[in-house]
Amino acid sequence: MSRPRILSGMRPTGPLHLGHLTGALDNWVRLQDSYDCYWAIVDWHALTTDYANPGPIAENILEVAIDWLAAGLDPERATLFVQSDVPEHAELHLLLSMVVPVPWLERVPSYKEQQQQLSDRDLSTYGFLGYPLLQTADIVIYKADAVPVGEDQAPHIELTREIVRRFNNLYGPVFPEPKTLLTETPRMPGTDGRKMSKSYGNAVFLKDAPEEVRQKLKPMVTDPARKRRTDPGNPEVCPVFDLHEAFSPPETRAWAADGCRTAGIGCLDCKGRLTDHLLERMKEIHSRRPEYARRPDTVWDVLREGGKRARETARATMDEVRAAMKIRYDASS
Repeated sequence: MSRPRILSGMRPTGPLHLGHLTGALDNWVRLQDSYDCYWAIVDWHALTTDYANPGPIAENILEVAIDWLAAGLDPERATLFVQSDVPEHAELHLLLSMVVPVPWLERVPSYKEQQQQLSDRDLSTYGFLGYPLLQTADIVIYKADAVPVGEDQAPHIELTREIVRRFNNLYGPVFPEPKTLLTETPRMPGTDGRKMSKSYGNAVFLKDAPEEVRQKLKPMVTDPARKRRTDPGNPEVCPVFDLHEAFSPPETRAWAADGCRTAGIGCLDCKGRLTDHLLERMKEIHSRRPEYARRPDTVWDVLREGGKRARETARATMDEVRAAMKIRYDASS
């Protein structure tokens, strides 16, 4: 029997950081062994918020692809591609837009949240309103059985399921309802204690050399109650301990927690041990990434080949969609 199919993607916003590693890539690498995986770099989604400044998108696509390959995504076991290399996504998005009520899109939680967070941009566009619908097209054009996402993206998958039900009720059973494959996403604070983000300037990137990682973590904020070396602290409110939870083994986590509470260790001791474990975790990425970075043409070839495979699947689905909607205008229709 063929393996169940899954799809997920990332916007090309630049080099990836530790949050992408623990929140998605580690899981995607594991899933390659048991699923037929489609991993998309969704460049059209980047335009929904950055349409006024599209120049960096090509470079960012390359950065994301290099990080994917360095992290262990394997083009022999999965399909890696760029969304816009499969124009059928756009056709299906258009056709789905004919049947989806506008209030369905307006109630997506991230719609108003992102408008508030990105208040410096004009997001009163259909592209921004309709990006969950484009996301639906990305998923169902491959008839994905499931979508690996964090909890914050679960409402988008539920919307996809609603859209599938509406389409199938109107035109017949074309699409399966994709399941939500929840991915555990540990809290990943940046060096300033806020959520790790490129836009905050607080990220540790997968491309950062070991010495750069050490320099970024040295001044990282800790429990504000530890003003002096002798002050006890609380690891539960310390961003450094959040990183220990993600990258350190249990015995180190126990050492860090006890040493913090008793003031038995200083914050620099704690950061030093964390950095050692983090760099050990990143060793394979650091060994693979420079080779891909030196051969960008090879990386683009991987994406183009993935795009060809993805497009074959998408074309077959669109033949079914046009037939179901009675818009395949040939002798056989």
